[in-house]
Amino acid sequence: MADTIEDRACELAVYIIENGATVRSAAQHFGISKSTVHKDLSQRLPYCNKSLYKQVRTVLDVNKAQRHIRGGMATKAKYLRQEVKKNP
Repeated sequence: MADTIEDRACELAVYIIENGATVRSAAQHFGISKSTVHKDLSQRLPYCNKSLYKQVRTVLDVNKAQRHIRGGMATKAKYLRQEVKKNP
């Protein structure tokens, strides 16, 4: 893990950009909370690396636009699993 908060914010940004990751998956990968990831990327990163912030903001905006679709797919999968358990 990074030595400073600014380094951590940059590492998070690079991870999200390279993997197209969500805030939740980045938090799990680095072993920190979602709110820490969000704060690092939205409040700290613009001050330490503006160009990296612009790149990560693009990925996060795409993720935000798609989250309702992911949620629907997760709900559908949940009910399909429940149906399989009921009727083996």
